[in-house]
Amino acid sequence: MVQGAFKRQVEVGRVVLLNYGADSGKLAVIVDIVDHNRALIDGPTTGVARQAYPYRRLTLTSLVVKGLPRAAGQKVVKKYLEKNATIAAWEKTAWAQKLAQRETRANLSDFDRFKLMKFKAQRRFATRTAVAQAKKQAA
Repeated sequence: MVQGAFKRQVEVGRVVLLNYGADSGKLAVIVDIVDHNRALIDGPTTGVARQAYPYRRLTLTSLVVKGLPRAAGQKVVKKYLEKNATIAAWEKTAWAQKLAQRETRANLSDFDRFKLMKFKAQRRFATRTAVAQAKKQAA
């Protein structure tokens, strides 16, 4: 069997991250495939309205909602998302944590950035002194 380069397929139930538009950064689920350029997505738990969305404005995640029927209604999609704890699984991924950290950093006030700079300086000082001590003992 030949392994392909693609690990994530466009399929019904695939969780996607929207990367463009008003809903950018939100999660949705592919409910149906419209054509080669668009998919019908729905995000009842994340506030994304049911709509046809182009693939170039979606990023496929590794999460899939198993057993989701094709063209399922909003209530069914919500039920499957809650049953599989998909949103909780997303929040545990390194990708989601990195996005949350970026958002937190972007929302820091001037004083928060100053405190962060001071904490980094403290950490740097402690690390350098520990390394210097270790080198001194090794020599």
